[in-house]
Amino acid sequence: MDTFKRQRSLSHKGTPYDKAVAEATYKTIKTEFVYQHEFASLEELTAKWKAFVWWYNHIRLHSTLGYLPPMEYLSSKVSL
Repeated sequence: MDTFKRQRSLSHKGTPYDKAVAEATYKTIKTEFVYQHEFASLEELTAKWKAFVWWYNHIRLHSTLGYLPPMEYLSSKVSL
């Protein structure tokens, strides 16, 4: 890490909750995307990944956001 002058982001000992949101997101990606598809090429993976991310942000309901998709939740919180 010294080569790039970066500091690792680690939880304090005995504090496993710092990465809980990221870990939950990775689990969702694996169960709803990775394990559900086979990819014949990098181009196919890229196309399906972009479609999944769009669906995840615009269509999929998230219970922690009051059963709204993230983009709808954000637009309801932003006052223009």
